[in-house]
Amino acid sequence: MRKEKIIIVLPAYNASSTLEKTINDIPSGSVDEIILVDDGSKDNTVEIAKRLGLTVVTHSKNHGYGANQKTCYKLALQNGADYIVMIHPDYQYDSRLVGVAVELLRLNICDIVIGNRVRTRKECLNSGMPFYKYLANRFLTIIENIVTGQNLGEFHSGFRAYKREVLETIPFVRNSDDFVFDAQFLIQAVYFNFIIGDIPMPVRYFKEASSINLYRSIIYGLKSLYFLFIFSLQRLRIINSRLFLKHNSCHPSEKD
Repeated sequence: MRKEKIIIVLPAYNASSTLEKTINDIPSGSVDEIILVDDGSKDNTVEIAKRLGLTVVTHSKNHGYGANQKTCYKLALQNGADYIVMIHPDYQYDSRLVGVAVELLRLNICDIVIGNRVRTRKECLNSGMPFYKYLANRFLTIIENIVTGQNLGEFHSGFRAYKREVLETIPFVRNSDDFVFDAQFLIQAVYFNFIIGDIPMPVRYFKEASSINLYRSIIYGLKSLYFLFIFSLQRLRIINSRLFLKHNSCHPSEKD
Protein backbone atom coordinates (compact mmCIF):
# COMPACT_ATOMS: atom_id res chain seq x y z
CA MET A 1 0.00 0.00 0.00
CA ARG A 2 1.30 3.46 -0.89
CA LYS A 3 1.86 5.87 1.96
CA GLU A 4 2.33 9.04 -0.06
CA LYS A 5 -0.61 11.38 -0.43
CA ILE A 6 -1.59 12.30 -3.98
CA ILE A 7 -3.80 15.31 -4.57
CA ILE A 8 -5.22 16.52 -7.86
CA VAL A 9 -5.95 20.23 -8.15
CA LEU A 10 -8.33 21.67 -10.72
CA PRO A 11 -8.21 25.42 -11.44
CA ALA A 12 -11.73 25.87 -12.76
CA TYR A 13 -13.64 28.61 -14.54
CA ASN A 14 -16.94 27.84 -16.28
CA ALA A 15 -16.09 24.15 -16.57
CA SER A 16 -19.57 22.70 -16.07
CA SER A 17 -19.74 20.98 -19.49
CA THR A 18 -16.40 19.17 -19.15
CA LEU A 19 -15.72 18.71 -15.44
CA GLU A 20 -17.48 15.38 -14.97
CA LYS A 21 -15.77 13.81 -18.00
CA THR A 22 -12.39 14.94 -16.64
CA ILE A 23 -13.12 13.40 -13.24
CA ASN A 24 -14.51 10.16 -14.66
CA ASP A 25 -11.25 9.49 -16.52
CA ILE A 26 -9.11 9.62 -13.36
CA PRO A 27 -8.19 6.00 -12.52
CA SER A 28 -10.10 4.75 -9.50
CA GLY A 29 -8.04 4.70 -6.31
CA SER A 30 -5.12 6.57 -7.88
CA VAL A 31 -5.50 9.73 -5.79
CA ASP A 32 -6.41 10.63 -2.23
CA GLU A 33 -8.16 13.94 -2.79
CA ILE A 34 -9.36 16.16 -5.63
CA ILE A 35 -9.49 19.88 -4.95
CA LEU A 36 -11.38 22.20 -7.28
CA VAL A 37 -10.85 25.94 -6.96
CA ASP A 38 -13.58 27.87 -8.74
CA ASP A 39 -12.53 31.31 -9.92
CA GLY A 40 -15.91 33.05 -9.99
CA SER A 41 -17.63 30.83 -12.55
CA LYS A 42 -20.95 31.99 -13.96
CA ASP A 43 -22.22 28.47 -14.62
CA ASN A 44 -22.90 25.55 -12.26
CA THR A 45 -19.31 24.28 -11.99
CA VAL A 46 -19.44 24.45 -8.17
CA GLU A 47 -22.67 22.48 -7.92
CA ILE A 48 -21.35 19.72 -10.17
CA ALA A 49 -18.04 19.58 -8.25
CA LYS A 50 -19.87 19.17 -4.94
CA ARG A 51 -22.09 16.46 -6.41
CA LEU A 52 -18.97 14.60 -7.53
CA GLY A 53 -17.59 14.70 -3.97
CA LEU A 54 -14.67 17.02 -4.67
CA THR A 55 -13.15 19.40 -2.14
CA VAL A 56 -14.46 22.75 -3.38
CA VAL A 57 -13.08 26.21 -2.68
CA THR A 58 -14.52 29.29 -4.38
CA HIS A 59 -13.20 32.75 -5.16
CA SER A 60 -15.87 35.39 -4.66
CA LYS A 61 -14.87 36.94 -7.99
CA ASN A 62 -12.60 36.11 -10.90
CA HIS A 63 -8.98 36.71 -9.87
CA GLY A 64 -7.26 35.13 -12.87
CA TYR A 65 -5.76 31.80 -13.91
CA GLY A 66 -2.50 32.31 -12.03
CA ALA A 67 -4.29 33.38 -8.86
CA ASN A 68 -6.44 30.27 -9.11
CA GLN A 69 -3.36 28.03 -9.23
CA LYS A 70 -1.85 29.81 -6.24
CA THR A 71 -4.90 28.86 -4.20
CA CYS A 72 -4.77 25.30 -5.57
CA TYR A 73 -1.15 24.77 -4.56
CA LYS A 74 -1.47 26.39 -1.15
CA LEU A 75 -4.40 24.07 -0.37
CA ALA A 76 -2.57 20.99 -1.62
CA LEU A 77 0.42 21.77 0.61
CA GLN A 78 -1.82 22.53 3.58
CA ASN A 79 -3.62 19.21 3.06
CA GLY A 80 -0.38 17.25 3.19
CA ALA A 81 0.16 16.31 -0.46
CA ASP A 82 3.38 14.50 -1.34
CA TYR A 83 2.56 14.64 -5.06
CA ILE A 84 0.37 17.26 -6.70
CA VAL A 85 -1.19 16.93 -10.15
CA MET A 86 -2.69 20.01 -11.77
CA ILE A 87 -5.19 19.35 -14.56
CA HIS A 88 -7.31 21.83 -16.49
CA PRO A 89 -10.89 20.59 -16.03
CA ASP A 90 -11.79 21.46 -19.64
CA TYR A 91 -11.08 17.92 -20.90
CA GLN A 92 -8.23 19.02 -23.16
CA TYR A 93 -5.85 16.81 -21.16
CA ASP A 94 -6.04 13.07 -20.55
CA SER A 95 -6.53 12.52 -16.83
CA ARG A 96 -6.10 8.76 -17.28
CA LEU A 97 -2.34 9.48 -17.17
CA VAL A 98 -2.29 10.71 -13.57
CA GLY A 99 -0.80 7.46 -12.29
CA VAL A 100 1.87 7.42 -15.00
CA ALA A 101 2.98 10.95 -14.14
CA VAL A 102 3.08 10.29 -10.41
CA GLU A 103 5.07 7.09 -10.86
CA LEU A 104 7.80 9.03 -12.68
CA LEU A 105 7.96 11.34 -9.66
CA ARG A 106 7.93 8.47 -7.19
CA LEU A 107 10.82 6.74 -8.97
CA ASN A 108 12.83 9.99 -8.83
CA ILE A 109 13.09 10.03 -12.61
CA CYS A 110 11.58 13.54 -12.62
CA ASP A 111 10.64 16.25 -10.16
CA ILE A 112 8.05 17.68 -12.57
CA VAL A 113 6.11 15.88 -15.29
CA ILE A 114 4.24 17.71 -18.04
CA GLY A 115 1.65 16.37 -20.48
CA ASN A 116 2.88 16.86 -24.04
CA ARG A 117 0.08 17.22 -26.61
CA VAL A 118 2.35 18.32 -29.46
CA ARG A 119 3.54 15.05 -30.95
CA THR A 120 3.03 15.77 -34.65
CA ARG A 121 1.89 18.82 -36.61
CA LYS A 122 -0.76 16.73 -38.37
CA GLU A 123 -2.27 15.49 -35.11
CA CYS A 124 -2.41 18.98 -33.60
CA LEU A 125 -4.05 20.61 -36.60
CA ASN A 126 -6.45 17.73 -37.25
CA SER A 127 -7.55 17.93 -33.63
CA GLY A 128 -8.85 21.45 -34.19
CA MET A 129 -5.95 23.36 -32.63
CA PRO A 130 -5.98 26.79 -34.34
CA PHE A 131 -3.02 27.21 -36.67
CA TYR A 132 -1.86 30.40 -34.92
CA LYS A 133 -1.88 28.57 -31.57
CA TYR A 134 0.18 25.75 -33.03
CA LEU A 135 2.73 28.19 -34.44
CA ALA A 136 2.88 30.17 -31.20
CA ASN A 137 3.29 26.99 -29.15
CA ARG A 138 6.12 25.75 -31.38
CA PHE A 139 7.89 29.11 -31.51
CA LEU A 140 7.74 29.76 -27.75
CA THR A 141 8.68 26.19 -26.84
CA ILE A 142 11.72 26.25 -29.14
CA ILE A 143 12.94 29.57 -27.70
CA GLU A 144 12.26 28.43 -24.13
CA ASN A 145 14.11 25.16 -24.67
CA ILE A 146 17.12 26.98 -26.14
CA VAL A 147 17.33 29.57 -23.37
CA THR A 148 16.68 27.16 -20.47
CA GLY A 149 18.62 24.19 -21.85
CA GLN A 150 15.61 21.87 -21.72
CA ASN A 151 14.22 19.55 -24.38
CA LEU A 152 10.49 19.59 -23.66
CA GLY A 153 7.90 18.88 -26.30
CA GLU A 154 5.62 21.58 -24.90
CA PHE A 155 6.14 24.35 -22.36
CA HIS A 156 2.47 25.35 -22.35
CA SER A 157 0.55 22.39 -20.98
CA GLY A 158 -2.38 22.30 -18.58
CA PHE A 159 -1.36 18.90 -17.18
CA ARG A 160 1.48 19.07 -14.66
CA ALA A 161 2.61 16.84 -11.81
CA TYR A 162 4.93 17.99 -9.05
CA LYS A 163 6.78 16.64 -6.07
CA ARG A 164 5.94 18.51 -2.88
CA GLU A 165 9.49 19.85 -2.74
CA VAL A 166 8.91 21.77 -5.97
CA LEU A 167 5.99 23.77 -4.54
CA GLU A 168 7.87 24.30 -1.29
CA THR A 169 10.81 25.79 -3.19
CA ILE A 170 9.41 27.83 -6.07
CA PRO A 171 8.02 31.23 -4.95
CA PHE A 172 4.81 30.80 -6.95
CA VAL A 173 2.91 33.24 -4.71
CA ARG A 174 4.97 36.02 -6.29
CA ASN A 175 4.11 35.05 -9.85
CA SER A 176 1.54 36.66 -12.12
CA ASP A 177 -2.17 36.17 -11.47
CA ASP A 178 -2.65 35.79 -15.23
CA PHE A 179 -1.86 33.05 -17.77
CA VAL A 180 1.90 33.72 -17.81
CA PHE A 181 2.01 32.04 -14.38
CA ASP A 182 2.63 28.70 -16.11
CA ALA A 183 5.65 29.91 -18.08
CA GLN A 184 7.08 31.62 -15.01
CA PHE A 185 6.72 28.45 -12.95
CA LEU A 186 8.59 26.21 -15.38
CA ILE A 187 11.38 28.74 -15.90
CA GLN A 188 11.73 29.07 -12.12
CA ALA A 189 11.88 25.27 -11.89
CA VAL A 190 14.82 25.28 -14.29
CA TYR A 191 16.55 27.96 -12.20
CA PHE A 192 16.20 25.80 -9.09
CA ASN A 193 17.60 22.77 -10.96
CA PHE A 194 14.51 20.57 -10.82
CA ILE A 195 14.37 17.73 -13.34
CA ILE A 196 11.51 18.25 -15.80
CA GLY A 197 10.16 15.56 -18.12
CA ASP A 198 7.08 15.04 -20.26
CA ILE A 199 4.72 12.27 -21.27
CA PRO A 200 2.75 12.07 -24.53
CA MET A 201 -0.98 12.61 -24.55
CA PRO A 202 -3.62 13.13 -27.23
CA VAL A 203 -4.67 16.59 -28.41
CA ARG A 204 -8.25 17.62 -27.68
CA TYR A 205 -9.71 20.82 -29.08
CA PHE A 206 -13.45 21.33 -29.18
CA LYS A 207 -16.04 24.04 -28.68
CA GLU A 208 -16.41 23.61 -24.90
CA ALA A 209 -12.67 23.54 -24.18
CA SER A 210 -11.26 26.69 -22.63
CA SER A 211 -9.08 28.86 -24.83
CA ILE A 212 -7.73 32.39 -24.91
CA ASN A 213 -8.23 34.59 -27.94
CA LEU A 214 -5.57 35.84 -30.35
CA TYR A 215 -4.99 39.14 -28.53
CA ARG A 216 -4.48 37.47 -25.15
CA SER A 217 -2.30 34.81 -26.78
CA ILE A 218 -0.02 37.55 -28.12
CA ILE A 219 0.18 39.20 -24.70
CA TYR A 220 0.90 35.82 -23.12
CA GLY A 221 3.68 35.14 -25.60
CA LEU A 222 5.31 38.53 -25.07
CA LYS A 223 5.16 38.15 -21.28
CA SER A 224 6.68 34.67 -21.54
CA LEU A 225 9.57 36.00 -23.62
CA TYR A 226 10.06 38.88 -21.19
CA PHE A 227 10.32 36.47 -18.28
CA LEU A 228 12.88 34.44 -20.22
CA PHE A 229 14.90 37.65 -20.48
CA ILE A 230 14.60 38.19 -16.70
CA PHE A 231 15.69 34.58 -16.16
CA SER A 232 18.77 35.13 -18.33
CA LEU A 233 19.73 38.27 -16.42
CA GLN A 234 19.21 36.44 -13.12
CA ARG A 235 21.38 33.54 -14.18
CA LEU A 236 24.11 35.93 -15.29
CA ARG A 237 23.84 37.62 -11.85
CA ILE A 238 23.08 40.97 -13.45
CA ILE A 239 19.87 41.28 -11.43
CA ASN A 240 18.48 39.64 -8.30
CA SER A 241 14.74 39.18 -8.88
CA ARG A 242 12.39 38.29 -6.03
CA LEU A 243 10.83 35.75 -8.41
CA PHE A 244 13.93 33.60 -7.94
CA LEU A 245 14.02 33.65 -4.14
CA LYS A 246 13.04 30.35 -2.57
CA HIS A 247 9.46 29.90 -1.43
CA ASN A 248 10.43 29.70 2.25
CA SER A 249 11.59 33.32 2.02
CA CYS A 250 8.08 34.43 1.07
CA HIS A 251 5.64 35.62 3.67
CA PRO A 252 2.55 33.32 3.65
CA SER A 253 0.24 36.26 3.04
CA GLU A 254 1.96 37.34 -0.18
CA LYS A 255 -0.28 37.24 -3.23
CA ASP A 256 2.14 38.15 -6.01
